[in-house]
Amino acid sequence: MAVHYRCRHCGINVGKIDEQNLDSQKLGFHQLDQSERTEMIQYDESGDMHVSTICEDCQEALDRNPQFHENHTFIQ
Repeated sequence: MAVHYRCRHCGINVGKIDEQNLDSQKLGFHQLDQSERTEMIQYDESGDMHVSTICEDCQEALDRNPQFHENHTFIQ
């Protein structure tokens, strides 16, 4: 099983963990409630996990422009 991280705003691949013995505790997913897990984590046919996150560039843009938090996407 691999865990793929992709920015929810710009779509860039942030990173990948390719390990067989991963659990939600190690990854910190146990801290998410059910609705956050549903929104952020998807599984594909091969069992790989795809996690929506925020890349550094988009986080900096959000920090500089707090009103962007009101939009689902702010990349044009």
